[in-house]
Formats: sequence, structure tokens, C-alpha cells
Amino acid sequence: MLAKLWINFVAPLLRRPPRYQVAALCYRETGPALEVLLITSLETKRWILPKGWPKSGLDAEATALEEAWEEAGIRPTDGGQGLVGRYRYAKRLRGSVPVRTDVDVYAFEGAALQDDYPEAGRRERRWMSPAEAAELVEEDQLKSLLRDFPATLRAMRRG
Repeated sequence: MLAKLWINFVAPLLRRPPRYQVAALCYRETGPALEVLLITSLETKRWILPKGWPKSGLDAEATALEEAWEEAGIRPTDGGQGLVGRYRYAKRLRGSVPVRTDVDVYAFEGAALQDDYPEAGRRERRWMSPAEAAELVEEDQLKSLLRDFPATLRAMRRG
């Protein structure tokens, strides 16, 4: 009886709806090779895409573009390829409380990395193949998105 009470009434009250962030999947083509840009997170130093919370006055794609500049020092060369996917992860907030967070991912063709940008010196950043990037990130849905990105990009260009 207690288990049923917990499952049907208490647990749903404690669950929070997912939070929402946007990310920039910056890429470049060097000859026949496609590379994507990953950065390290500030605290745990795990490999991630530049991402952040929505910003007042900016739509999701513009926010992703702003995060690419602030966190990675990149100014994309195009207006963006649009939404290329979504993934979910457990964002650790203050006190290490995990919160389910949905992330919409927008693709941008990147230019050269700038040396002077807001978070310079606080993160590592590296261009790599989508397959290598998929091996370095932790989130399974992001791994799939990165592995599939070359085909996704080709399809977007055709359509």
C-alpha cells in the first residue's frame, strides 16, 4: 500500500519538469574532412558543446550562437543550419542536485577560433571528427547526434 501511494501520488509531486537549454554544434570542413568543436565544462572538465539557458530578447538559435562566442570564442561564418537535434542530460545545479534538462542543438559553420573571448583560459577547446567527439561526450543521445551529424548535414543541404 505504501509503495502504491508513493508511486501514484508522492513521486509525481517531487518530479520537476525538465529544464531547457540550447547548444551550438559548430563545425568546419577541412578538405573532405568534417570536424566539430567541443569544449570542456568549467567544473568537471568533461567534453561538451557550448550551451546555456535561454536569454531574454534572443530566440533559441541566437542564444546558441551567443554561447558559442562566450564559451568557445568562435564566430560562425553563416547564419546557421538550424535545429539539428535534441538531447537530455542531468544538469547538476548548486548542491549537486541533478535536474533533467532538454537541450536543443543548432548547427553553425565555424570560422577561426578567437583568442580573446569571455571565457578564454577557463575551458579547453578542440576540433575533432564527429566520431571522436561522440566517444568523448557522456550523454548517449548527444553521442548519437554527433555520430549522425555528417548525414544530417548532407540531408539539410539537399533539402
